[in-house]
Amino acid sequence: MQRRRARTQYCKGELIEREDFSEDLAAFKFRVDKQLPFIPGQYATIGFEVDGKIVQRPYSIVSSPHEPFMEVFVELVPEGATTPLFWALELGDTVFIRERLVGKFVLDTESGMTNHVMAGTVTGAAPYISIARTQKIEQEQGKTSPHQILSIVGASRSWELGYYMEELNELAAQEEWFTFVPTVSRPWEDPEWAGESGRAEDVIRKYGDQLGYDHTNAVVYACGHPQMIENAKAIWARARFPEERIKEEKFFVIKE
Repeated sequence: MQRRRARTQYCKGELIEREDFSEDLAAFKFRVDKQLPFIPGQYATIGFEVDGKIVQRPYSIVSSPHEPFMEVFVELVPEGATTPLFWALELGDTVFIRERLVGKFVLDTESGMTNHVMAGTVTGAAPYISIARTQKIEQEQGKTSPHQILSIVGASRSWELGYYMEELNELAAQEEWFTFVPTVSRPWEDPEWAGESGRAEDVIRKYGDQLGYDHTNAVVYACGHPQMIENAKAIWARARFPEERIKEEKFFVIKE
């Protein structure tokens, strides 16, 4: 009886699309059996049944709340509790999704600032994609937004961003309010790459300065690898950004 009550906290998500970008990076889209409202930048708790129990972990949502599916961008951690279970999924398989979607790593609309610098590492791009998709969709619906977004996403090699690279490049070409800077930290392993090189934190001042986004008019965000976040926070602190306008979302590897 207790197990049944616990499972009422979840709905089911059916895998409808999967795209593997590399051996350890993939995008997963689920058809959820009920509508789950959320704010772009929040995360879903996704679980798998293992030995009669639900093993679950939080994953930032890539999709917009306006889209008819839930999408997540996952990095395989071989010793992790859930990511190997993602890699075992086939189309039509189902997962458990906690009905309450939460998180505070969302677009700051309360500070009065309309410029936003968003730095991420690989899967750390997820909340930024959700925010950008949502602003684009709402713009097409006739809503206007004053928010200007600079998204800087670092990866070891360009293909690790998969189809998100094309999506974000296209959005940047179409919309004046969105600027996208992908950067590759191992360009010697990606000889066809002609874009920016270095880690995300290496170029945040360069592109923020180019656009005139500074401590007087912008909010800054860092999502993904904890070391990138600490480096970026130190850079922004030296650039006089107040602590309340430096947002962070760390992706930790949780082991059992």
